[in-house]
Amino acid sequence: MASILPEKLSQVPDRERALLQQLCYGSLRHYYRLHAFLDQLLDKPLRDKDSDVYSLLIVGLYQLDETRIADHAAVAETVEATRKLKKPWAKGLVNAVLRRFQREREELAHALTSAQQSAHPTWLYNAIWQHYPEQADAILNANNQQPPMVLRNNIQQGSRDEYLALLNQHDLAARAGNLVESAVYLDTGADVTALPGFTTGRVSVQDESAQLAAVLLDSQAGDAVLDACSAPGGKTCHTLELQSNLLRMVALDSDADRLLRVQENLDRLALAAELLAADASKPPGALSPQSFDRVLVDAPCSATGVIRRHPDVKLLRREDDIASLQEQQTAIVEGLWPLLKTGGTLLYVTCSIMPQENSEVIARFLAAHEDAIEDKIDADWGYGQQHGRQLLPDAAAGDGLYYARLKKIN
Repeated sequence: MASILPEKLSQVPDRERALLQQLCYGSLRHYYRLHAFLDQLLDKPLRDKDSDVYSLLIVGLYQLDETRIADHAAVAETVEATRKLKKPWAKGLVNAVLRRFQREREELAHALTSAQQSAHPTWLYNAIWQHYPEQADAILNANNQQPPMVLRNNIQQGSRDEYLALLNQHDLAARAGNLVESAVYLDTGADVTALPGFTTGRVSVQDESAQLAAVLLDSQAGDAVLDACSAPGGKTCHTLELQSNLLRMVALDSDADRLLRVQENLDRLALAAELLAADASKPPGALSPQSFDRVLVDAPCSATGVIRRHPDVKLLRREDDIASLQEQQTAIVEGLWPLLKTGGTLLYVTCSIMPQENSEVIARFLAAHEDAIEDKIDADWGYGQQHGRQLLPDAAAGDGLYYARLKKIN
């Protein structure tokens, strides 16, 4: 959705963009409950070629079930949209379905399963309860919330307290984060380009949990650092902000187009790094063995820790993806390990809450490598795992990220 919505937003008047965004994200967040309602409301399934009408019904139900839009307005506008789809035959169907939902809402809700009530696919609902029985309700709730807008203060341009004061001068309410000294939470979302100092690199948008990466990497002056799977560059840039005297910073990503985003962020922040498009599981010869003091592995994952920011994960991710992702993650760590110097640090990061992608990957790697030990993260945040620490999505705080730190000993 992140690749489609910006183009569509540019095609509507400014005053309507927030509503369009809400309808898109909200319908995705609550899709599995709304889909369950439709299963009861439709006498027979719609044809594949009428998936646009089905999507329109989802948006209509979302307005009735989750927004403050007046019911009569939600019904009228949704029915009218059938004309825009050039499917006037659907007018009566849409009207009947939405009005029946208004009449029978409570009865329809009683027929939903617990997974459907939570607006999650059954496999994910079960996995969350299996792995986090004490935190499951909070995770499910957080996944269905609009996430806070979080900024990363650039320490090279001033302190966080100074930036909070600057926001106050611009009548922008904000508060400091609790995990890292750079995190700033805005009380309400804002156009990032209008934030004071954004264009000159004073702040960047980055979730607080993700800001921990550069802190835990703890790069020192004179270090050579590799940020693998680096796009869009938030962790690369934060590392450079915290340590401006690196010997070398390489930002590697398999997607050359996504590296353009890394360069844009570097340019805005007046920072520099070597950009390299390559497969992290098979590093190119340009990256010599034992040449990096620090390696950051922000591994591709299920994104089950950032569903509130990317609600389409609920629809796109499948249960059997987890095993294949685990193999990909293991291959990346295996491929990058030879590049690390003896005594060097590898920080493994995912935005997943699935142990198979996190502590199990690290356990398998440690079992296969006598030259690797865990450099335990001593912290009071998150939950200690067999290896590493797990942050869970918090409705009022950060996303669900996993961190584990390894040392090469010989």
